[in-house]
Amino acid sequence: MTLIGLHHLTAVTADARRNHAFYTETLGLRLVKKTVNQDDVSAYHLFYADGLASPGSDITFFDWPVGRERRGTRSIVRTGLRVAGETSLVWWRDRLATAGVVHGDIVRRDGRATLDIEDPEGQRLALVDDGGVGDAHPWADSPVPAVHQIRGLGPVTLSVPELAPTDAVLTAVTEMRRERDYATPGRGRESRTHVYVMGAGGPAAELHVAVEPGLPAAQPGAGGVHHVAFRVADGDYEAWVERLRRLRVPSSGPVDRFYFRSLYFREPSGILFEIATDGPGFAVDEPLDRLGRGLSLPPFLEGRRHEIEAGLTPL
Repeated sequence: MTLIGLHHLTAVTADARRNHAFYTETLGLRLVKKTVNQDDVSAYHLFYADGLASPGSDITFFDWPVGRERRGTRSIVRTGLRVAGETSLVWWRDRLATAGVVHGDIVRRDGRATLDIEDPEGQRLALVDDGGVGDAHPWADSPVPAVHQIRGLGPVTLSVPELAPTDAVLTAVTEMRRERDYATPGRGRESRTHVYVMGAGGPAAELHVAVEPGLPAAQPGAGGVHHVAFRVADGDYEAWVERLRRLRVPSSGPVDRFYFRSLYFREPSGILFEIATDGPGFAVDEPLDRLGRGLSLPPFLEGRRHEIEAGLTPL
């Protein structure tokens, strides 16, 4: 019963149309599910992923009419998106420069070539060379050539004011392995970022924790991250529910999201974690070759389709 790696990351946008254009047209990801926040049906929940909507490739967004995030600690501060090779990073740097996207230089971070970028709302992303290890599932209709397409998530970076409480949860509750550390970019010797590994490891299965005691707490908003989810095998889900109960970790209890089953809890700095199953997957209610083309609703919301559609702005 171990975490496999990253499952998805959910962030916040205040402009669904612009968000959709950036992630599909500029980054070349596939919109694999257009649905709503099941707890707030006035908001889109948009899922972008690889060609097969593979677990571990999803970056998702709630569409809320909010102001910009105020950056700080006690938050998820950067989301890695994996590509295969430094040649791809050079290609991306040139593409993003032409498109006017905010980006930095290609640098080496934790031993990997990395290109930091921001989406139009300031969402902090990083294109990371994963060496081409593991399976890739390009999207045939992407504007990005298959060889350069984003392969999935990882790593994801948190900022916390002190390490010990978060370390205790990551190692004792989720059983991640603390493997190494490196200087936090832009903070010099003032801060170290600690690398925690799940499953077989590699960037698709890493959580990086930057210790930044001098920062104010982040304030949620557009351009910020809502939560990060970790993959578990479908058959291990109930055991994780029981594990959190036995360890007296406050949690949501079992939540059926229709496309996967979820379990939510917060680490000591207040960052929201989710444990999510791979199945049943996004093809449970629409064919794989037509994912994301229409508004998908779980069965318990289907009776409200007319009301929900009337409240959403077409993409």
